Amino acid sequence: MKLKTKFMLFILVIHLVFLALCYLIFEKDKLYFIASEVFVLISLSISIGLYRQLIEPLTYIKEGINAIKDRDFNVKFLLTGKIEIDELIVVYNQMMDALREERTRQEAQHFFLEKLIHTSPTGIIILDYDNRIRQINPKAAEILGAGSDDFVKQLEPLKPGESKTIRIGGINTYKVQKSHFIDRGFARVFVMMEELTAEIFEAEKNAYGKVIRMMAHEVNNTVGPVNSIISQALDTSGLWLSANSDSLKNAMQIAVERNQNLNLFMRNFADLVKLSPVNKLRTDVGALVQSVADFMQIKAGQHQVGFEFNLPQPYYVMADVQQMEQVLINIVKNAIEAIGSDGTVSFLLDTASRKLTISDTGKGISEQLGEQLFSPFFSTKKDGQGIGLTLVREILLNHGFEFSLATLKPGQTDFVILFG
Repeated sequence: MKLKTKFMLFILVIHLVFLALCYLIFEKDKLYFIASEVFVLISLSISIGLYRQLIEPLTYIKEGINAIKDRDFNVKFLLTGKIEIDELIVVYNQMMDALREERTRQEAQHFFLEKLIHTSPTGIIILDYDNRIRQINPKAAEILGAGSDDFVKQLEPLKPGESKTIRIGGINTYKVQKSHFIDRGFARVFVMMEELTAEIFEAEKNAYGKVIRMMAHEVNNTVGPVNSIISQALDTSGLWLSANSDSLKNAMQIAVERNQNLNLFMRNFADLVKLSPVNKLRTDVGALVQSVADFMQIKAGQHQVGFEFNLPQPYYVMADVQQMEQVLINIVKNAIEAIGSDGTVSFLLDTASRKLTISDTGKGISEQLGEQLFSPFFSTKKDGQGIGLTLVREILLNHGFEFSLATLKPGQTDFVILFG
């Protein structure tokens, strides 16, 4: 039973009891009995009026509670002129103003944080209490693609506050840091991914550039004088009059040839350091690919490798023709060597997405090797120098072209160049 119902019953019972007492007391005196009845009626009407005044604040409180429950902080009450009720209304209106301002502030802050996360150049992944992805910003989605769930599982051993460096696609390097914040008394974990590719490439370039220049200096200072001495000795006919001098002469000739090979070896490294600035000209991609394929045709024939073309012509990009020829020659050469014998290298130019894909049917690249392929001096070949893909990387980065190298499935490895 509600409180107001109890109150009304209480008032009625009291007045009924009073009427009964008046009847018993003034039963013989009609005038006093009528006066007592009038008094009871007046008392009842006054009680009902007081009841309405007492119950009015409860009505305001109920409406206010419903407004708060519905999160409608715009509901405010007008003053009634009654002191007690007006005090309640003033406090309620002040509370609603404070709640409305707080909600507006929180919504503005939430919108700002959402926009900041959405536009951040850093990849951000927010996890729920079960360590599943709750929110992922566009940068993280772009980095991880469809493999975001697998990526989160790989980071499970990483504790909040710890970080690690990972390489995705064998090219791009990221610093991944795990952290947490407290949300309603519980720890919420999030992951931040900051790209370090440019910084690491620059550091690598400075390091191997210094090493190569030092090596070239020492080799040139040694090989030049030695070749000069040997050549002078070979030109001195008096030294070779003896019949037993032929083997020594042949050995010295071989030494000269080896020194020349060493010079050529060092020149390949020097080319990596001394790349000339990009001279971009309007270049037909299809014609460039066809020219490189013609140049590599003899090597491909030696390995029973065929070429397939899907090249809409003409299609122009701004590029340095000579440097892009170096890139394509290295890519095709690696594709042929990956096939070994009896396979196909395909060239597909998608003009809509401005993308050139060079596919081979070779044995493919393992995930572990894929992370190291573009590292300086790393090679999977027995006699490889490890500068081919590094040179490709430098040229494409200088052009501002995005690229990737990955085995999509057995018998299909794609090198993709995105012309931007």
